[in-house]
Amino acid sequence: MRAKDVLGRRGEDLAAGFLEEQGIRVVDRNWRCPAGEIDIVAIDGDALVIAEVKTRRSLAFGHPFEAVGAEKLARLHRLGSAWCREHELRMPLRRVDVIAVLDDGTGEAAIEYLKGVG
Repeated sequence: MRAKDVLGRRGEDLAAGFLEEQGIRVVDRNWRCPAGEIDIVAIDGDALVIAEVKTRRSLAFGHPFEAVGAEKLARLHRLGSAWCREHELRMPLRRVDVIAVLDDGTGEAAIEYLKGVG
């Protein structure tokens, strides 16, 4: 496995644990369909959460949140709809959250969380 893939997997593991610590139940990870992938699908009360995880070693190439623009948000919303159709699940609310993980490998990773991005 490439170092980038190892870092990404670690970031997703940390993000899933973070969500669970917040009382948000993770129900699926790395769900794929022809249109793309959802990093984490979770349930927070009455809301279905589509969580995008961005992991970086440093801020040298910008903050991880900067990698999630309008096009990516629109894709995540479409993927959330596809996930619901495939799982025959209707949720009264749906939102996209973004989790940034900064992990340089020298200590504890820093996690930042944006709830209801778009």
